[in-house]
Order: sequence, then C-alpha cells, then structure tokens
Amino acid sequence: MKLYVTFTSPFARMARIVVIEKGLEDRVEVIGAKTRTVDSPYYAVNPSGRVPYLVRDDGVGLEESQLICRYLDHLDGAPLFDHPGGEAGWESRRLEALARSLLDGLSVWSRELHRPENERGPTTIEHERQRCRRMAAVWEREIGHPLMRGELNMAQITLVAALGLERRNPGIDWRSGHPDLSTWADAIYQRPSVAATWPPE
Repeated sequence: MKLYVTFTSPFARMARIVVIEKGLEDRVEVIGAKTRTVDSPYYAVNPSGRVPYLVRDDGVGLEESQLICRYLDHLDGAPLFDHPGGEAGWESRRLEALARSLLDGLSVWSRELHRPENERGPTTIEHERQRCRRMAAVWEREIGHPLMRGELNMAQITLVAALGLERRNPGIDWRSGHPDLSTWADAIYQRPSVAATWPPE
C-alpha cells in the first residue's frame, strides 16, 4: 500500500501515527506528495490533491484521515482504535469530534501563517486565534477525562496532531494558562509513534 502525505499535514500525521502503532511500516510505503502546486504529478494519483491518501493493494484509493486510520486499524482484524460500546462510545466520539474541531481551526491558522505576509487574512488569523483560546480552555477541563488518560485512542491521536502544530508555528499558543493540557501534551509527545512523526521545523 502507498500512503501519500505531506510531512507538515496534521491530518496525514494521524495516519502515520496509526501506521507505526499498528506495526505496518513494512506494508505501507509513506510517500511525500507535492500539493498546492500547479500541475503536480500527485494530482494524477489523487485529483483532489488532499492528503492523506491511501492507495490500497488493489489500487483503490481512500481519502480522508478518519477513513484511512480506521482502514489501517482494521487490516489485521484486531483493531486498537475502535470506539468502545455503549455510553463510553458516545463519549469517545464526542472527544474525538472536539479534538477535530481544534485541529481544523489550528490547521487554518497554520496555513495562514505560512502564506506570504501580504496574502494573509488578519480577520481569519484573529478568528482562529480566538477559537484556539476557547478550545484550549475546553481541553484544559476535558484532558482529565478517563478516555484521555487510558490506552491510545483516536481522540488522543487527533488532539496530539492538533497541538503538535505549535512546533512549526510559534505564533500558535495554546499552552498559556493551560497547565494540565501542557503536561498531557509533553507526556504524549514522548510516545515513539508521536516522536517519529514530528513535522519538520
């Protein structure tokens, strides 16, 4: 299988973490894709140009990080990252959605910060800065949830992909006033799959 990524994409990072956690490095070739470039050869592989994109062994392509992570998790018939049953499953889904909301906002903010200064949208940057502050406050409360402290799950993978955007974007500050969230992040940053997938600075 071939997993197309950009090494700065937090969405692709989620899939890369799952590849490592599931021990699929010998089955999944990770390939750097050139996106946001006119006439990139990658567009012949995935016309939408988004990452991650997984080309299965049968040639079928899968797009969207949640779908790809779920597919990779189920390859061996022993999924690690499925939501639990019952009420805990709804809590798990709620936390994952909450993490995705933070990830979506931080991704927009990060994209704006990497544009040439004269092309940046100050209104967009300020909107995402404020959303980040609000969401970090929510996560300061939620980070003590038992599902955020137990075995690695998709809510945790999504949240660490979001928070890890701070490494390339010093303007993104979610740590101020959030000691519990910072402590959680510093601990999970040490996990081998997380450490191995850091975006380049």
